[in-house]
Amino acid sequence: METLGFLIDGFGVALAPHNLMFALLGAFLGTLIGALPGLGPANGVAILIPLAFSLGLAPETALIMLTAVYAGAMYGGRISSILLNIPGDEPAMMTCLDGYPMAQKGKAAEALAISAVASFMGSLIATIGLILLAPLLAKFALTFGPAEYFALFLLAFATLGGITGKNPMKTVVAAAIGLMIATVGIDSTGVQRYTFNVLELYEGVDFIIAIVGLFAISELLFFIEERAGGGKAKMVVNKLKLSWKDIRDIMPSSIRGGVLGFIAGVLPGAGASLGSFISYTLEKRVLGRKGRFGEGDPRGVAAPEAGNNGASSGALVPMLTLGVPGSGTTAVLLALLISLNITPGPLMFTQNADIVWGVIAALLIGNFLLLVLNIPLVGIFVKLLSVPPMYLLPIVTMVAFVGIYSISNTTFDLYFMVVFGIAGYLFRKLEIPLVPIILGLLLGPEMEKNLRHALDISDGDWTVLWGSGLAIGLWVFAILGLLLPYIVGPILRRRMRQQVGEAGAQSD
Repeated sequence: METLGFLIDGFGVALAPHNLMFALLGAFLGTLIGALPGLGPANGVAILIPLAFSLGLAPETALIMLTAVYAGAMYGGRISSILLNIPGDEPAMMTCLDGYPMAQKGKAAEALAISAVASFMGSLIATIGLILLAPLLAKFALTFGPAEYFALFLLAFATLGGITGKNPMKTVVAAAIGLMIATVGIDSTGVQRYTFNVLELYEGVDFIIAIVGLFAISELLFFIEERAGGGKAKMVVNKLKLSWKDIRDIMPSSIRGGVLGFIAGVLPGAGASLGSFISYTLEKRVLGRKGRFGEGDPRGVAAPEAGNNGASSGALVPMLTLGVPGSGTTAVLLALLISLNITPGPLMFTQNADIVWGVIAALLIGNFLLLVLNIPLVGIFVKLLSVPPMYLLPIVTMVAFVGIYSISNTTFDLYFMVVFGIAGYLFRKLEIPLVPIILGLLLGPEMEKNLRHALDISDGDWTVLWGSGLAIGLWVFAILGLLLPYIVGPILRRRMRQQVGEAGAQSD
């Protein structure tokens, strides 16, 4: 009953007219961003963070808008997957397997509508799971001491690459780079570290500048290199002919995918890519010869879409309750919380209950808004996507520059952002992931503080770091998180490539 009371209060926040307006704006922009091939939700949220600051939004309004962007981007990833056979982001890759064959058969509108309904179901199931699980996990997290939190942060770094990550060692290197950057500034004892007597570095590196530079500016540099001559995309959507029977047929697949996706989102290192993969694989196993997977089976569209959208909402559970992001995009949202002077974790449910429950209520409302947007207005999204990137990306860059300048009113931050953009471009060329760098920058100070605190309590005895059963359990999971990508990762990636290859051969 207590949870229900908090949720009702959250609806009071989410249904405020200005919050509802920004949720709708975020859902629209997120869908458009998710549909742009290669951009993805993490880039979309990072690009729009400066907009939230430049508009002077209240913390709950900014978080509601950017959470809607996140959810909308997960919806939007299916559009280019179905119409062009180009995933908007990695989790949307499995949608290509049956979505594109449906489009080739003249059923693009049906595929888009089915994927929207499945995305809605997956997000709805996961949001309900978030409502039920998050308060329980937050209460459990109150038993954590500094040693347990230090082990938890290690677990976050160990599992961030995920078991589907391409190169786990590069993930470790990226996290180390982020931790190194986090040491810049004046430490808790008043000692300067790596400031080089530059006044602007005394307070450390502003992670908002780092995020916008690494994501938005590096994306612009990649565009200049690879897509400067891009023309209009040719996408044709037929008139929608979808019956209630078609929706009823995909419901079991959507429900199974949503549940599996939510579990994948909550588990460290799993994420939306694994959620979509296991949802698709389970459907093939369940339906067997009854399905026409790889040939345009609607259930092959519904399952992975429900899976990746369920995982995206599930990833909010560890971020809100433990202060540890469950995905790359939630790492960016974590940065927003910290920049708003909100400490994510178990105390957030008591100290900032209006914000956290307002966001959860907004997720429920946002799911309905996205369903309304994505079925009747899909033709508008397709037309907007026909605009060449050479016009869209400079607008995005302008928003980033104006937003960053509005935060501090200093040109130093603009130059610093460009430096991070160039660094992000080089890292991406070397296939070094950017999210672990951000995570190191975000969690580094808290990780150091908890390490110092634990050693102070134990009078310098390092064994305190694994002195409780809970800490030992977290260390074990962290070690497994480091080893599993080398053991399970290659098998999963090989199977995903095989399925994509088989579907491509069938479509040819």
